[in-house]
Amino acid sequence: MISLSKYFPMKKYRKKVLDVCCGPRMMWFDKENPLAMFVDIRKESFIACDGRTINIDPDLIADFRSLPFDDNSFKLVVFDPPHDRYAGKNSFLAQKYGKLSETWESDLSKGFNECMRVLCDDGILIFKWNEIRFPVSRILSLFNQDPLFGHKSGKASKTHWLCFMKNQK
Repeated sequence: MISLSKYFPMKKYRKKVLDVCCGPRMMWFDKENPLAMFVDIRKESFIACDGRTINIDPDLIADFRSLPFDDNSFKLVVFDPPHDRYAGKNSFLAQKYGKLSETWESDLSKGFNECMRVLCDDGILIFKWNEIRFPVSRILSLFNQDPLFGHKSGKASKTHWLCFMKNQK
């Protein structure tokens, strides 16, 4: 793992919030929030089927399975990984939100562990999952910790927002 502190002075790279799969930052009210470091595995722009331009423009290109940050670096981490394994490569869903790989179960487990690693002690992880393909119970079985609490949302209550705390025991 490469530490960013040797490339960026602490004042510039030190943010309080990390979004490890920012995509087009759909959940953010302020898509340029100065508290947040936006990370994604890709940087691209495309025209959606409704004519809108979708920009995926992270502050840093990195893989959530191996984050280039020191341990205990952030107070809050947002983990909203892709939810679909079977979306077509050029489908709107895959372009906008990304797509799970064949190794998705180990990918999500590694991602969760990385999110916890970069969290400060007693830091908060917000995990978002949509049950488009896989139930949240299956996803939670991949993690080594239970959430503190959560909430279902969306028209069919298929989107789960879950809150974890580092060192919650």
